[in-house]
Amino acid sequence: MDPSDDSGVAASAQRKASLRIIPLLGIGYCLAYMDRVNISFASLSMNRDLGLSATVYGLGAGLFFVGYALCEVPSNLLLMRFGAKRWLARIMFTWGLLAMAMMFVRTPLEFYILRFLLGMAEAGFFPGVIYYLTLWFPVRMRARAVSRFYIALPLSSTVMGSLAGWLLGMNGKFGLTGWQWLFLLEGIPPVLFSFVLLRTLPDGPEKARWLTPDEKAAMGRVLAADGAQAHLGHDSGILRTLLYPKVWMMGLFMFFLLTCSYGFSFSAPAILQGATGWSVATVGYVIAIFGVAGAVGMLIGAASSDRAGERTFHTIVPALGMSVGYLIASYGHGVWTMVLPLGLSFLLYNAIQGPSLAIPMQFLSGRAAAAGIAAMNTITMFSGLVAPYWMGLMKDKTGDYRVGLRGLVLSSLCAAGMMCLLSWSLRRTKMLKARAVDASSMDGVKIDLKA
Repeated sequence: MDPSDDSGVAASAQRKASLRIIPLLGIGYCLAYMDRVNISFASLSMNRDLGLSATVYGLGAGLFFVGYALCEVPSNLLLMRFGAKRWLARIMFTWGLLAMAMMFVRTPLEFYILRFLLGMAEAGFFPGVIYYLTLWFPVRMRARAVSRFYIALPLSSTVMGSLAGWLLGMNGKFGLTGWQWLFLLEGIPPVLFSFVLLRTLPDGPEKARWLTPDEKAAMGRVLAADGAQAHLGHDSGILRTLLYPKVWMMGLFMFFLLTCSYGFSFSAPAILQGATGWSVATVGYVIAIFGVAGAVGMLIGAASSDRAGERTFHTIVPALGMSVGYLIASYGHGVWTMVLPLGLSFLLYNAIQGPSLAIPMQFLSGRAAAAGIAAMNTITMFSGLVAPYWMGLMKDKTGDYRVGLRGLVLSSLCAAGMMCLLSWSLRRTKMLKARAVDASSMDGVKIDLKA
């Protein structure tokens, strides 16, 4: 095939992939996020029934992320060994069982143990999917590809918010409390969906029966050309990748960003109910509206980033906007000065996702991408321990969540600052590589560039 024909044929293959694999991955992540944060709604009655303080709840919510972080890198490496469909299906099956087991919690220790095990079970799903998408979509399309999968994040809030009031309203049926019904009925879908993934998800383009040989070949050449531009690729060692400065910069950016997300998400029902006095059902519907707005923001942010061919500006500006929203909400009362700023911050957080998750693929590919993305997510996941514990501790110390929200202002500013540093580093590396190429072409001297 003439290489000039690759782009059109590869685009045809990528359209097929968008229709066939992204919806599957999106549904899987929607179920994952619901089972990760559904305790935010369960806590409205569970904490009272079990006698859990806000600090105990925050620690238990956060222990999920310790188990998750410890298993991230091994999980992604095992995905490469066993194949995407088998490993992602295994992850879904085990986390679904443990999510249902949350209904049997009676003591703080049991709460801690099950949250930790749930984190271990789910570890690797998100970074595995991000790596998997690099096997299908070139750099110029990755913000949109990621956003079409990751739109499941805000939409999971819509689904969870819409269902929470109804599930908690089943309190007393067949001797189960409302929060027990919530854990049970939201844990069953991932177990069932794991068999769907096992049957329908190909391990990569070469295994996709719905691609023609020409489409597979063209896609391979386009992605290989992208991989050749990466700083670290298939031949990079795991240790070198894990110690690479840009991996740590990106990981710390995501840590600060997700500290904001988890700090709000695990406390959102309590924050909104405390500020407004609304019922659980009304709070659920408001969070559902937040989810729809977040999905719109995610699609717009990704499309704008891909169209402009720019990533870092599309993350720095929304991160600064988030800090303003949290600051206003921390001093506000009622709908206009608390609920709306928090909704705006949620929208801006989601607008960041597509552009920011496309950035690692500017300097990672192949095996290095699998290890690097998992390492970033490992750093990131500790935010899930810090943020809920911080919010719960501040609630117990002060009686409300306002001081906790002010901590999220600092975290969002740190995220913007870390992205500024990474942006400078990426520009510097690009400039030095250009100089090296120019020097080599002029005098034939080979330059070993280490950036």
